[in-house]
Amino acid sequence: MFAVIETGGKQYRVEEGAKVSVEKLDAEIGTDVEFDRVLMVANGESIEIGTPLVDGAKVTAKVVEQGRHAKIRVIKFKRRKHYLRRAGHRQQFTAVQIVGISH
Repeated sequence: MFAVIETGGKQYRVEEGAKVSVEKLDAEIGTDVEFDRVLMVANGESIEIGTPLVDGAKVTAKVVEQGRHAKIRVIKFKRRKHYLRRAGHRQQFTAVQIVGISH
């Protein structure tokens, strides 16, 4: 059984027991979170696609980790103009362990 959820403006395909890294959520490590924006639920051959959401479907997960991804380097450069700007960015994330998919 798997589901497609939406959180943080992105879509994720999740299964029970899977560890997924999503955009930062305001939750402590060890607490349970619930994703109610479920776009699709599949159980074997039966597939239910929402329009846009599946009614009554929820995905529960447990927060495992709060962290930051690796640094991304950004460079702005214009040749022959003596212009160079460097910047870096580290995106925050929340790692969650999928506990259950209810429909």
